[in-house]
Amino acid sequence: MEKQRQIRNFSIISHIDHGKSTLGDRLLDTTGTIAKNKLTPQFLDSMDLEKEKGITIKMKPVSMNYKPKNSDLEYNINLIDTPGHVDFSYEVSRCMAAVEGAVLLVDATKGIQAQTLSNLEMAKKEGITIIPVINKIDLPQARVEESKKELANLLNVPREEVLPISAKTGENVEALLEKIISLVPAPDLAPDISVCPSGKPFRALIFDSKFDPFLGVLAYVRVVDGSIKKNDKFFLCASKARGEVKELGFFKPNLVSADELKSGEIGYIATGIKELEKIGIGDTIAKDYGSEGPVVETEPLPGYQQANPKVFVFICPENQADFELLRIALSKLKLNDSALFFQPQTYQVLGRGFLCGFLGTLHGEITIERLKREFNLNLVIGAPQVCYKVIEANGKESLIFSPSEFPENPKTVMEPWAEIRIITPAQYLGSVYDLLKSFEGEHIDSVSFMGERFLLTYNIPMRNLIGSFYERLLNSSQGFASLSYKEIGFRPGELVKMEILISSKKEEALSRIVPKDNAYYEGKRMVTMLEDVLPSQMFSVSIQAQAMGRVIARGDKGAKRRDVTAPLYGGDYTRKRKLLEQQKKGKEKLKARGQLRIPPEVFVKIFTSS
Repeated sequence: MEKQRQIRNFSIISHIDHGKSTLGDRLLDTTGTIAKNKLTPQFLDSMDLEKEKGITIKMKPVSMNYKPKNSDLEYNINLIDTPGHVDFSYEVSRCMAAVEGAVLLVDATKGIQAQTLSNLEMAKKEGITIIPVINKIDLPQARVEESKKELANLLNVPREEVLPISAKTGENVEALLEKIISLVPAPDLAPDISVCPSGKPFRALIFDSKFDPFLGVLAYVRVVDGSIKKNDKFFLCASKARGEVKELGFFKPNLVSADELKSGEIGYIATGIKELEKIGIGDTIAKDYGSEGPVVETEPLPGYQQANPKVFVFICPENQADFELLRIALSKLKLNDSALFFQPQTYQVLGRGFLCGFLGTLHGEITIERLKREFNLNLVIGAPQVCYKVIEANGKESLIFSPSEFPENPKTVMEPWAEIRIITPAQYLGSVYDLLKSFEGEHIDSVSFMGERFLLTYNIPMRNLIGSFYERLLNSSQGFASLSYKEIGFRPGELVKMEILISSKKEEALSRIVPKDNAYYEGKRMVTMLEDVLPSQMFSVSIQAQAMGRVIARGDKGAKRRDVTAPLYGGDYTRKRKLLEQQKKGKEKLKARGQLRIPPEVFVKIFTSS
């Protein structure tokens, strides 16, 4: 029990690119967890995509041992490194439930950003200890004293409590470790019921998981009560699944097996379960004492609020024989990404696929790239959409995840809105205001924020956030603005379904839900795009955009033509005219009988350009 009181569980939270992964590297180096000759930059970011993009995508747990100066005690320090991008904020919220403290990291060259505020709110909601830290003090442009003042004012603490460090050089990192040991409380401990019948039964919270072909699902857990050993029986409170512990251990950061996991510790449990749907993130894993111990009613631990996907994309394999492989791949990714949603969907022209839900466009981009790389899948990707709520004339209310489900004449259409917070330097305020106005932004508040910056709060339709909004925000502010957002519910909107007809045949995969005022522009844009990418046929092809019961845009893809007059070398013009008329009649017959097959490449080009 005394050894368990020397456990410290904490995470690092910050805005994207403020140095979380670099600080994780330095902590691994300072504690001697990883040898210097094996420590590579962004060591905890093990995915190729993380290294390529320079961002953390998945939370990473690691266990370190550290003995402070002037102390005889060695502490077990468990770190969970978290992502910083707004699309992965759900990873941060899950992490907060598994730790007692958090290092709030702020870049001394940039100061407090939008995601800093969002992460801080999550940490306060969980009631964990917050340690304020200023990073990158080694850079010439660092505003150390100004950043310390900003962070101290934000947390309402004395400026002396804000620790300046350099994760790159290691300056003050040991002082940070000692602060973590002194300020982050030890976990609340309870004796194992098998030792003390008046104690609490074993319970652990599953905060992440992944699949191993030999050991089944590996559950990443924070043990809250009691202890568990290899070969112990267990059950899952939500799914009611039962099993036996095949292996357990700690993250060093690779998996290192151990004999036992005790209260307060963070580790992994190899469940042996290979039915992926039986293990859910946020579930409680409890010991099955059976006939050997007292009968105990295990109360599940508070889990996580289910993440609500905001962006929906149709994904199908180019080769329909890979449909089952795609289903298995999505199931495996969902094991450690509980925010991922998918359900089967079929389009006549594209075949079977899945409607997938993501927390944002970057989340979708990363997931699709993982499907391609990790499972060698060639995919056709649909255009991103948001979820709409429709009320029909009979009062029936339903959620619409794709245009194919949109009813003919709905009474009311409601769309999701988001509250966004933007922090921008004062000199870019005008261009940011103009951008927000063009994206139907509704002004809520504008306040001066920490000197020469402004904090803007706006409400904006979610459909406008899933396109080029963030990219245009960075362009408007020359990269200095930062963004965070949260969904605030549905509002009525003037929205219509726009359909595309090719040779008078409706192509449901190309349908869109668009604002009524913008329907003509979107229709003309889609028709023009199809005229460019659709392969020429032996007959002319009409392309129409239809909305509100009428055609709003039209174009024609000309037929392939052979020069039938080339063999002629003179003579009367009527000879040429006769050949051209014959050719024209032949094209008309082909058009009446011909079957148009649109290749998948056309859909890929349209979807990627949308």
